[in-house]
Amino acid sequence: MMESFFIAGTDTGVGKTIFSLLLMRYFGEKGYRPFYLKPFQTGCSDPYDTDSDARFIYSHIRRLREKDPAESMIFCFQNPKAPWFAGRDMNRQVDLASVSRIMNEKAGRFNPIIVEGAGGLLVPLTENLLVADAVGRLNLKIILVARGSLGTINHTLLSVEAIMKRGLDLAGIVFMDAGELQTPEDLIRENMEAIKHFSGIPVAGVIRHIRDFSDPGYSYVSVLDNLFNHKG
Repeated sequence: MMESFFIAGTDTGVGKTIFSLLLMRYFGEKGYRPFYLKPFQTGCSDPYDTDSDARFIYSHIRRLREKDPAESMIFCFQNPKAPWFAGRDMNRQVDLASVSRIMNEKAGRFNPIIVEGAGGLLVPLTENLLVADAVGRLNLKIILVARGSLGTINHTLLSVEAIMKRGLDLAGIVFMDAGELQTPEDLIRENMEAIKHFSGIPVAGVIRHIRDFSDPGYSYVSVLDNLFNHKG
């Protein structure tokens, strides 16, 4: 059985949802039955909102277009801020036991479960719980999604340090350079070199700009093959 994964970002807006979409396609095309779970999202009013990550995922995978986004979202807070504060604004709070229960229910029918986080690893979910703490309690293997551009060395190494300090399981690192303004290739290579040199963990590859999320092509497949084959 394939292990389930937590998609963590080095920051908000690095491309976790696009990466999750590609991961869902990847596993589906390999014969698995993956399930996408966004347990805590802020900045959307409900699972059907245009800003709903679950709605985005399902609307761009043909076989999943009829799937109800509400099945994949547990806590949806309207204000675009850390879940601790967005939940507090609504007199609600993330309950990790609910997340664990739903994951266990889905694990009987789906494999793997792709759990997308909110922001970076040290974002507070509650006043007593960071995203990284939740990952540890849910016993998930982390895929770290980082920008390919300038500044990613610092953000990525800090995230890796937070993972290692807590004894969490890091499956690998992937660069997302999916914007229309592409990062120069030499800068990408140097960023990868620095991250591997200082952390000992190779970056599996870089996913470039995707014009059509419903038909993203196959260039990303080699990056994911590299990630799961643990090649550097």
